[in-house]
Amino acid sequence: MAINRFRVGFTDESTGLQTNVKPWLIADNAFSEMQNAYIFRGRVRKRFGSILMGDSQLNSRLRMKLVPAALVITTPENIAVGQAFSIGDDIFTVTSITAPYPVSLLTTSAVTARLTAANKVTFSAITTTVYWYPAKPVMGITQFETKPINDEPTYAFDTRFAYEFDETIGGWERLATGTDTWTGTDSDFFWTCNYRGATSDLTLLWATNYVPADGIRYWDPVATTWTKPTLKFGALATDTVVTARLIISFRTRLLLLNTVENVAGVNKTFVNRCRYSSVFSPLDANSWRQDIPGNGNALDAPTQEAIVTAQFLRDRLIVYFERSTWELVDTGNKVSPFVWQKINTELGAESTFSQIPFDKVVLGVGDVGIHACNGSGVERIDGKIPQLVFRIHNEDNGPRRVGGIRDYNTEMVYWTYPDGNADSTSPYPNKVLTYNYKNDSWSINDDSFTAFGYYQLGSNTPNIKWEDASISWAENGSLWNDSSDNIKARVVLAGNQQGYMFILRQNIHRNAPSLQITTIAGTTLTVIDHNLAENDYVYLENVNGITLSESIVRVSVVIDENNFTVIGTLTGTYTGGGTLSRISKISIKTKQYNFYVEEDRNAYIQRVDFLVNTTLLGEISVDYSVSTSILSLVGEGETTGALLGTSVIETFPYDEDMAPLEVTQKRVWHPVYLQAEGEFVQLHLYMNADQLSNRYIALEDFQLHAMIFFAQPTSNRLQ
Repeated sequence: MAINRFRVGFTDESTGLQTNVKPWLIADNAFSEMQNAYIFRGRVRKRFGSILMGDSQLNSRLRMKLVPAALVITTPENIAVGQAFSIGDDIFTVTSITAPYPVSLLTTSAVTARLTAANKVTFSAITTTVYWYPAKPVMGITQFETKPINDEPTYAFDTRFAYEFDETIGGWERLATGTDTWTGTDSDFFWTCNYRGATSDLTLLWATNYVPADGIRYWDPVATTWTKPTLKFGALATDTVVTARLIISFRTRLLLLNTVENVAGVNKTFVNRCRYSSVFSPLDANSWRQDIPGNGNALDAPTQEAIVTAQFLRDRLIVYFERSTWELVDTGNKVSPFVWQKINTELGAESTFSQIPFDKVVLGVGDVGIHACNGSGVERIDGKIPQLVFRIHNEDNGPRRVGGIRDYNTEMVYWTYPDGNADSTSPYPNKVLTYNYKNDSWSINDDSFTAFGYYQLGSNTPNIKWEDASISWAENGSLWNDSSDNIKARVVLAGNQQGYMFILRQNIHRNAPSLQITTIAGTTLTVIDHNLAENDYVYLENVNGITLSESIVRVSVVIDENNFTVIGTLTGTYTGGGTLSRISKISIKTKQYNFYVEEDRNAYIQRVDFLVNTTLLGEISVDYSVSTSILSLVGEGETTGALLGTSVIETFPYDEDMAPLEVTQKRVWHPVYLQAEGEFVQLHLYMNADQLSNRYIALEDFQLHAMIFFAQPTSNRLQ
């Protein structure tokens, strides 16, 4: 019987991850599993990579400069294991805080350091500035609208301090000294708003982490201080706003949503309240006074649900409550300037930082789905993956940890979230849900991001210029004069649980080295809040004093949230400065194919040709199963000796003797031979253990443009 050929491409809106029906019912170009890969402009691509924000791990972490006094530096709070100090390029890692304090810190320098008190370190010599790295989770990233167009500075927060990225030195500095200490936990994220000050020509950055003890504060760039204003709304001295979940500028007024207020000396929470200032400066003594007509006031929504998040849809303010969606409507009446109007009674949002603005809709992650509000109605957009939101970890403040951002360059939306594997000891997000809004496709990445934001590329950003590139050709897929590398272009910035900041880049094929290794003892690594799982693969770099048999190792046993063992040979005495990055484990499962199901016949597939981008040394494995069995036929073939071929797609050009033109091609067709017959045939594209352990393969790109199946019907009925 003649062999039939069937082409599968990825150019329409039926692509990406689809789990709402069984794998045999999904579209031919959809996938029942899509990990660390996504659909982009007609092809399957390896997930985005990342680079450090600065030119080194030191410049890319939230840090503060400390002034030594007689070789002693004093930190603003107690020192903890996993924190670090640096003098120039020398790194001092805190490995113990148990009294009597250690004689020295783990160091890459000849200089010694001794922890002499809970918050003091004495050095044997100090020749330049000392930086302290608190190693706390990034809790917010924002831009301050004060400079010329496309030149806004980037600010960030951890649980205690605020920081600014200094373009002059290409690294982070504390934003102010002594006035920017907060008290929130690792789930108290920062909401910010740029709004006017006492005069209309002065812009202030208003910030809140919704912690009553911290209150609402604003950053004054002229005074260079954080200030906690008194927002007095009544005649009594105690009638003041304590804090609010959201701060929003709307129609010449400053709005506070979901407030905590001091009423007659007692803090009370008004979860459904909008309190607004007058049209004048919010710092005016009477701006918030509801007892003075024409000034501020409060308006409670006619629901007892809590306000969770809000976003603008053109000039309309859409407010998501827990299980409903409302609009705060401007009436044009100076006495009663706003009214609440319900848009949807059953769909809302439960994650404050999940909202994503578009021109025609606002997206938000709710407890029953990912919702889009167009101003007149709300509907789910995650019909292809309807169960995923139910896998978000709801304990340990899981919903509060969900954060989203729009990547304009790649036409994607990213949401970071903790899945069901999170717990109280490792509560941080461990997944990123990606949504291509141009072709309505979904996928999932393995990642640990605590916050997203934007950053405008500076001249000090690594890999902006090829002569300054810090990674190899294989790891960097950017082209000469790539438009995404333009200085001042706005890119997506992410932060993690150790205070590292890195830029997400589509054309980078590896993840940034963004976890510090505190100690190495044999095959046991101490990495504070590593958020890794067994069988993850990590790339070890800068492990001073250690000789590695392989730079990529597999996590074998997770001891606790700070310690794990690896499979590999590590010899020597570790002296600090080491980092690790996660290896992206591509795992793609196709539809369960049978091109003859309408004829009520089984299918035999003998070969599949894959159109892939050429790489230097890349490859990926292809496994397959038949009917609805989960049995790996490649594994069974290896066991019985019946395996046909290697079941590997080499994405590098074949030898010139076999294919003389491939070395000059950007894309090549490479086959994989199968022995697959059954009711259905499903392919699994993945990286095996040998490929994941080989840096020349694991850090390479992978792009799949199309597949051609060589098939024929077999049985006289499905069986």
